[in-house]
Amino acid sequence: DVYSKRMIPIYSIMRVMSVGTQKFEVVTHNRTFLFRAQSDYERNTWVSLLQKTIEEQYGVDRMTSDACGPIYIQGNLELRGIHSKLYMVVCEDKVILYKNTEEHKQGIGITSIQMNLGSVRETDKRAFDLTTPYRVFSFVAETEQMKQAWVEALQHAISSALSSDSVVAKIWSQDSNRLCADCNATHPDWASVNLCVVICSRCAGEHRRLGSSVSKVRSLKMDRNVWTEDLIKVFIMLGNERANLFWAANVPPSEALCPSSSDTDRRAFIFAKYRQGKYRWYHKLFGQQEALNKALCLNVQTDDILETLSLLFCGADVNCHTEHPEFPTPVSLATRYNQTLQVEILKQNQNTDSPGVDVEDFVDANILNDLRLSITHRGHLFKMASTTRPITERKSREGEFSQSLCTLKKGIFSYGNSRSSMPGRQLKVEEIVCLAINPPGTHGFEYTFEIYTEADRLYLFGENDPELVREWIMVIVKSILPRNARDLGRLDFQRIGRLNYKARLSQQSPGVGWFALVGSILHPRLPDHKEEEEDIDLCRLQELCECKICCAVRTRTLLIESQLKLNFLGWAQDIQQASGSWGNTLAQQQLTGTDIPIINFLVDARRIHLREEEHRVDDVAGTLKRFFRNVKEGVFTNQAAPAWLSTIGGYKRRKSEDFPLSVIAQQPPISEQGHPGSPYCIQHFSNVNQMNQHNLAIVFGPTLFQTDGTDSSAGKVIEELIQHYIPIFEVNEEQLQKQLHEVNLIVEIQESLMVETSPEPSSNIICTVYLEDGGQKEELHIKVDASMTAAALTSEVLEQHKIQPQEFDYWCSFEVNEVEETERPLHHRELMLPVLQSASTVVVKKNDAMETMLVYLASKLDISKYGMMKFRDERSLLSRGFQQRYVSITGTTFRIYKEVRSYRPEKECPIKSLTVFQGIKKKLRPPTSWGMTVVCDSEEQDRRQW
Repeated sequence: DVYSKRMIPIYSIMRVMSVGTQKFEVVTHNRTFLFRAQSDYERNTWVSLLQKTIEEQYGVDRMTSDACGPIYIQGNLELRGIHSKLYMVVCEDKVILYKNTEEHKQGIGITSIQMNLGSVRETDKRAFDLTTPYRVFSFVAETEQMKQAWVEALQHAISSALSSDSVVAKIWSQDSNRLCADCNATHPDWASVNLCVVICSRCAGEHRRLGSSVSKVRSLKMDRNVWTEDLIKVFIMLGNERANLFWAANVPPSEALCPSSSDTDRRAFIFAKYRQGKYRWYHKLFGQQEALNKALCLNVQTDDILETLSLLFCGADVNCHTEHPEFPTPVSLATRYNQTLQVEILKQNQNTDSPGVDVEDFVDANILNDLRLSITHRGHLFKMASTTRPITERKSREGEFSQSLCTLKKGIFSYGNSRSSMPGRQLKVEEIVCLAINPPGTHGFEYTFEIYTEADRLYLFGENDPELVREWIMVIVKSILPRNARDLGRLDFQRIGRLNYKARLSQQSPGVGWFALVGSILHPRLPDHKEEEEDIDLCRLQELCECKICCAVRTRTLLIESQLKLNFLGWAQDIQQASGSWGNTLAQQQLTGTDIPIINFLVDARRIHLREEEHRVDDVAGTLKRFFRNVKEGVFTNQAAPAWLSTIGGYKRRKSEDFPLSVIAQQPPISEQGHPGSPYCIQHFSNVNQMNQHNLAIVFGPTLFQTDGTDSSAGKVIEELIQHYIPIFEVNEEQLQKQLHEVNLIVEIQESLMVETSPEPSSNIICTVYLEDGGQKEELHIKVDASMTAAALTSEVLEQHKIQPQEFDYWCSFEVNEVEETERPLHHRELMLPVLQSASTVVVKKNDAMETMLVYLASKLDISKYGMMKFRDERSLLSRGFQQRYVSITGTTFRIYKEVRSYRPEKECPIKSLTVFQGIKKKLRPPTSWGMTVVCDSEEQDRRQW
């Protein structure tokens, strides 16, 4: 929810202090608020920031609770869904809700609603709705007259939020700004803030078609936050008359616009004027890049902003190096000389393109535009309401999607209710910056896709017909792609769109490129850097930064960014996911620069750091074996495996140069990199690890060849490969001996450190545990110390009884609670002493469900689960038994909803605080035998059992 639960004005805070672990207090004049952070570090950050903010406001005129501006109306109103009335204040451009009159006087509110995105609608004699993109607030007034007064006040606030006559008055104080800079229409109320011209609404539409990299169009009335005092001064000092001394210095009378000019003429003129710079005044240094940059650095130290405009749009680099170590950029240099208007112009043009001079661009653009306009399509799709936030949860088919009649015609994508006479809403194809295809089944409709726009909004469309969805995707992509990126539309992409980029981390302004993500391959089309258009294999990235997507490989670095938050988050998430292991073959894993697969617990290998105290050797070995067992086609591939198995004893019968080099040559390079160098080194330390050549072959033979182990052929091949590793694979023996020597030194150092730092043995407690094998249960007495884990206990019990676990046997310790009639497998790192000292008993036995769980988890990149379940809260024993509930696990949170459409969960708990037991008490009469009991340890340490 974007709306807050409470608001505390800074001016009312007396002090902020830390109290206890992770907690801090905010003390006001008559109340104290207690907050708790997730860590002491986060708590300290909050305290420091609040104290600094309070100090900055100390001595400043004290604000009042009504500091939002003139108040149109205030009083008590009933908000549907809340029993008591709230105190509501309608200000100049916002609505503030308070719990009551007293808290209004104190300035402590509930939330603030910005009215620039709001609308008000009367729903009953005394009721009305305040609708925002995120929530609908339904109010009830005491009388019909009061309702009318509230509605009028809200409409007044909306008008105030959407307009600002003060900016218009200031801009129009410059006489030339009263006429459009392009067509001379009167009273223009739009402007291009980077081109420094005031324009009418019709010309503003054509400016938008140029894209934000050419012209940044803003309203004089509605975009109040954009219009800083410095930006207003720039427009007053320049004015359309002076700006056109540069932009329109060479306009032929036959090509000039008038207020009644057609859209076609207007489009051609504005494209030529600003995209091509056809009519501009050419600076005397035009074409001399170094001289232009030096002139810019000198001029930003003065107040001549028209000269700066001329230099920038004749090719000077806004981010050029000034040769001043302390002030390396023109912006910092202008700041040093207190030229605030120069700083404003430079900042507005930091991510824009200079006009091009190639006349063919205009011809090609017209041809391309005609092709786009010729694309038409019409049909029905199901659409969800647009949003300004990422869609992270599954959207159900009922309630969240509505059928829309969609049309793509003349470069306009429109959608609306086919039964309604009202025109549908429209999107220009130029406004679409990205299209993303969701995996089947992501939402209520089987096939869905997302559209991202320049307004930073996200549109979700779906249907169950794959061909229908595919047709829509293809026609939309064809209509948005430029000519240099048309080939991307023929790829089997999951995301395609335009982004800003920098090649090789250059200091130049970012260019605009088109990108398509196909599996783990990123296909760039960079018009200004054709040499950098080589496809990027994200699995081979040596570095991936997320604040700005920085893709670093051995040969180059590409920086990708976007000013649109939603678009950037979507790309960042997909690239991050694609850069990890995304398939079942070795080629689909993260790879080093030499094509060696990186396999660390089947998660993002760049974020894994193996630690001796956390990751046991058998954990790593087991995970590696499971990976090779499940990898598609195996290390030796289905085609080459028979040839490998036929080479048994071949080295003894043939010369090394003949033996299986012909087979090796058939292997793909990634599989070749996985051959037995590591096992060869491991067997050199068999006196410590008991893994000689034969044992290694027994362990890895069936796994690498993916056989059932009944035939010894696979083991014999691996044993021969280890035995003759050096001549077969032409290994540099001197280099190998150096590696073995380094390993010996590491082992010796570790052994010496263990002797020096070995702690005194802690006291042991004799505890009773049970071993269950083959239906028989045996009582055992085991010495347990405070550091013994579940894995160590399991190993101790199996070792005492000389039980050798077989492959795919998952022995573990279970906590069994006979009173509750439940049990749970213990995590291998869970400490045993607290469990053994509880009322439960510990049983060591096979976990028959482990294999199923591991296979399920191995196929999941993001662990999430949704569905209906029977639920009962044991705290209410008199309840009506088990009730149907919608349960979800997303990220790190477990939620229970009353029904699928519910907005707020009935119960919510962090997954890390849950303890899950198999089974349910019989007296609770569970509806099935497949039940589980979930215990939640909340932050207040109370135990809630569900």
